[in-house]
Amino acid sequence: MSRPPTFAPPPCASPRLLSTSRGDFAVLDARPSTQDKDIKATALLLPGYTGSKEDFIALLEPLAAAGYRAVAVDGRGQYETDGPDDQSAYAQTELARDVLAQAEAVGGPVHLLGHSLGGQIARAAVIVEPTLFRSLTLMASGPARISTAQQQKVKMLSDALAVLEMDQVWEAMKALDPPEDADTDPGNGEDLRRRWLRHSPVQLIATGRQLTVEPDRIDELAAVQPLPKHVLSGERDDTWPVPLLDDMAQRLSAHRTVIAGAEHSPNTDRPLETAAAVIGFWDRH
Repeated sequence: MSRPPTFAPPPCASPRLLSTSRGDFAVLDARPSTQDKDIKATALLLPGYTGSKEDFIALLEPLAAAGYRAVAVDGRGQYETDGPDDQSAYAQTELARDVLAQAEAVGGPVHLLGHSLGGQIARAAVIVEPTLFRSLTLMASGPARISTAQQQKVKMLSDALAVLEMDQVWEAMKALDPPEDADTDPGNGEDLRRRWLRHSPVQLIATGRQLTVEPDRIDELAAVQPLPKHVLSGERDDTWPVPLLDDMAQRLSAHRTVIAGAEHSPNTDRPLETAAAVIGFWDRH
């Protein structure tokens, strides 16, 4: 689970609902302190499994300061965006269509960035309709299913979600946390708990399964031209090994960035370095 340093958005970002042809989505909408006509471009930021728009809070201020409007989204069934109690509603094709609607609603084409599960949803959207996007950044998001160890963790979580209430699952997860992962900020710990309780368990079960069976679609994505592509990760990742991400970048002829000192969530581990890498890539395109 990504652990944002705070759930309070910076002054440049406004929490609001983004109305689209596929419903309303809770977003954090960060804008430069300039007139809209001076905005370089708009970016759409998609969180990962168990995550939310708050995972990008530490990126929003530097992105806005660099001249970009950045819209971080809760997907359907994530945190502050409602979702139905029907697993078919969370099929990857449905989630990809949501992204297309979001891009249209913010005034695409947009720079698209997806973290982990969000990256796999992002690439599905790009494959369907690439004209809505200026570029694609895959952040800690691999070519196919997650590692065997992570598959086992997701299966354990899905099994628990099928029989327990969300608060019971939360307490079980906290009990299993290693001491070094214990949250020392009681306020932020309560924010994390509140976020967890507002996730749809149906969404978590459906998207968790996607992560364990996702096929390799890199050849399909590589064929989407001339869309610029960026593969960004930390220097360690237990969800998709870094050499696998290196190979994926080569197959995509993508720009490659490795953030020193970061693991699976460079957006929260090393946000300033991550923002600088993303801005540099966007500025070139």
